[in-house]
Amino acid sequence: MIPKSQSVLVHPAARLGGTLSMSGDKSISHRVAMLAALAKGTSKVRNFLQSEDCLNTLHAMERLGARSFFTDDGELTIQGTGGKFLEPVDPLDLGNSGTGMRLLAGLLAGLPITAELTGDESLRSRPMNRIKEPLEKMGAVVELLGEKGRPPIRIRGGNLKGMDYAIPVASAQVKSCILLATLFAEGTTTVTEVLPTRDHTERLFLNAGIQLEVDGLRVRMKGYGAKGPKLKARPWEVPGDFSSAAYALAAVAARPDSSVTVSGVGLNPRRTALLDVLRRMNARVEVATRSGTDEAEPFGDVTVSGARLTGTTVGGGEIPALIDELPLVAILGALAEGETVIRDARELRVKESDRITCMANNLKLLGVDVEEREDGMLIRGPARLQPVAGIQSYGDHRIAMSLAVLGLYGEGPVCIHNIACVLTSYPAFWDHLIALGAHVE
Repeated sequence: MIPKSQSVLVHPAARLGGTLSMSGDKSISHRVAMLAALAKGTSKVRNFLQSEDCLNTLHAMERLGARSFFTDDGELTIQGTGGKFLEPVDPLDLGNSGTGMRLLAGLLAGLPITAELTGDESLRSRPMNRIKEPLEKMGAVVELLGEKGRPPIRIRGGNLKGMDYAIPVASAQVKSCILLATLFAEGTTTVTEVLPTRDHTERLFLNAGIQLEVDGLRVRMKGYGAKGPKLKARPWEVPGDFSSAAYALAAVAARPDSSVTVSGVGLNPRRTALLDVLRRMNARVEVATRSGTDEAEPFGDVTVSGARLTGTTVGGGEIPALIDELPLVAILGALAEGETVIRDARELRVKESDRITCMANNLKLLGVDVEEREDGMLIRGPARLQPVAGIQSYGDHRIAMSLAVLGLYGEGPVCIHNIACVLTSYPAFWDHLIALGAHVE
């Protein structure tokens, strides 16, 4: 295991391959922690992701009255509150997790308590007006205590009413925030999206017995009123995280003699657009679905075999299903023949970092021909990668991991600074990279 708060040296790899079993999906783990805490009784959760982000959400639920512990084999037990949450005395610290903060804000908005949410410097720089507006329209009082509509957030909840709301940005976090608030609202809420986004909340609600209707871009749900739903504890199984698996898939994609299989990974069609991108770029992709119904999360095994990649364009409606993997698309573009264009991805500028500028700066340092644009970038490949004394993650886990993948293709070692951020989403990343044949020190 690479120690926390250290830099790493990633050496070029001649060949990579193997099979990986993926840890639990980050987005689903957040949501399961909240639903299990809301339920009455004891829920068992298998494959909950023990990353910093998800553990911060779990700890927040404990501060609200839930109890939880992990067994020696990693199974999580959550003793729910039955909907009777405590009012926290101190702010709930979500660390680096925008998902945790925005979703928990929705849940708190329905409760007759006052609570404050905060996080690290990166999270306190992220925009929260996008949830303040709909929650206040439903009747909550939401104060953004930071500058320019940023955290900390103080919420005085309760007495919510259903509403019709058109979300102005493609955001599963905003949609889920509203749906969680609707659990404690009177009347019906209809949410309309601009593009289809992740539907983990809708699937989990249906599996928990919470009724809603999905009609294209509209989600319609009747609230349960001030007392909220009467959920019963139940077992949960979290599929492997596709966004984590993406790094292994990308690592072999440009090597004709390499292949990797990731097993037990989530195959939600609103998460797996990277597989279509890899196919367009000439990599060979095989998918074996093992389980999944219309309501449950599908999962299975994915094998990618490398090839000489060609450039492609990503944009439009595929961006929401690709948002976490766009830094990796930039990496693949640097390794591919011709031009790769990322457009319609302005949302990247308000992630854990400005991922457009930060990725473009790092790629230039490594010798990649890249042109930064307002809503994305243009990359001309294949690049002849130059070894550099050090490149920065900017405290962003997805930038750190993407650069590590690119480092495998350099002419010399690449040093990446400030890698502690990787623990927020994928604690096993460095171990998995080494297991595939990488040399990391």
